[in-house]
Amino acid sequence: MIVLDGRVLLIRRRVPEGDLVWQFPAGAIEPGESAEHAAVRETMEETGLTVETTKLIGERVHPKTGRAMSYTVCSVVSGEAHVAYADELAEVAWVAHSEMGDYVPYGLFGPMQEYLDDALTR
Repeated sequence: MIVLDGRVLLIRRRVPEGDLVWQFPAGAIEPGESAEHAAVRETMEETGLTVETTKLIGERVHPKTGRAMSYTVCSVVSGEAHVAYADELAEVAWVAHSEMGDYVPYGLFGPMQEYLDDALTR
């Protein structure tokens, strides 16, 4: 998850996973790779942003996909977010706290929501 200037970065995949349309940049952890390194790599591959990890929020099995998830906060080092992997992504958006329900109507993982409530309303 990347927060910048009071907004959080969301991506829209070309092919939704069930009712998951908008989500945080994400992807599979490659063999021998840490969750933190995967977050940095996937963000670059999908959005063109260079980021660094700042905090691990938590882990869970996603209730909609059944996948093991690791939620990591990253800060922007350089670049501007754009659709860098057009085969997989359709759109990127910087979303304000008040707009989250429009993009993610099913809610967020509790610890992620708590982090965003704090980070986006300061």
